[in-house]
Amino acid sequence: MNPLLPVLAASLLLLRPAAAAADPPQVEKREHGRTKEVFLRNSKIVFSGDAKSGKRDGYRIPRPCWYEPDLNAEDMFKKQQGERGYFNRTYRGDRGAQFGQFIQPFEDKVGKPGRWWVPAYDASDPNGELCAANLEEFLFVPPGTTPPSGITIKELADVARAALTVPEPTIKLSPDAKSFVNLPTYVWLEGIGQPRRSVTATLPGVMSVTVVATLKSITIDPGTTTDRAEVRQDGCGATGKPYVKGAEFTCGVRYMRASIDQPAEKYVLTVTTVWPVEVTDQAVPIQYAPVQVDTTRDVPVGEIQSNVKP
Repeated sequence: MNPLLPVLAASLLLLRPAAAAADPPQVEKREHGRTKEVFLRNSKIVFSGDAKSGKRDGYRIPRPCWYEPDLNAEDMFKKQQGERGYFNRTYRGDRGAQFGQFIQPFEDKVGKPGRWWVPAYDASDPNGELCAANLEEFLFVPPGTTPPSGITIKELADVARAALTVPEPTIKLSPDAKSFVNLPTYVWLEGIGQPRRSVTATLPGVMSVTVVATLKSITIDPGTTTDRAEVRQDGCGATGKPYVKGAEFTCGVRYMRASIDQPAEKYVLTVTTVWPVEVTDQAVPIQYAPVQVDTTRDVPVGEIQSNVKP
């Protein structure tokens, strides 16, 4: 490939006005509480499903940049020919010769089978832009071939996994406002909605993959040591167990000491929802760790006072 091509192409991408820049990211960066959406640059990947609400667990795409298939030889040549006017406005000296050097590799591929591949990256990863800078701006690839660093079904699944969100629920307790020493404190969650969340990442016309997270269990941390609290969670199921009169106490905490000596005179109880992740219709085995989301709540615990009269 012409050694001038990456330099000139990179300059065009950097200097071109925003209105004429490369294809915009399909998912823009937004804040949702303590979570951020995946932010793809120069990518044609689109998401559907649960990618824009809820909370992420900080999963990062292992390789934050990759090549994606773009235009065929004829269409890419036409597209790059359209850069002549901008090229002439931007560069001084022998503009015609410079543009000729830039356009020649694209013209050489006209009539040949194959497709140009271009870099894309995850801009929410601090290493994403640097990773992409080490890839060639344009790479011509024969049909039915994936180049080194070209996106694969596994990497598309990684992108979907990074975009996956799950709900951040509300902890409910009984008793609610305050508990007492040796009194069972029932624990359950509200605001979960459907206990199944999914994201489909699609590279249109090329491939698609869906990752699914299903809420299976919760874990309870009472916010103190085992000599001060007894945890029961074998009977919690996926979302805990509300108090039911006469029912066995199988999900919650029995505090054995008051919280008066704790910061703010409260224990900080944490409930972790555990969402195992699987890839549907996977062509190759793909394993991911579960999504785990922590939710906290303050629990003041007092002692029941009794008066004994002679």
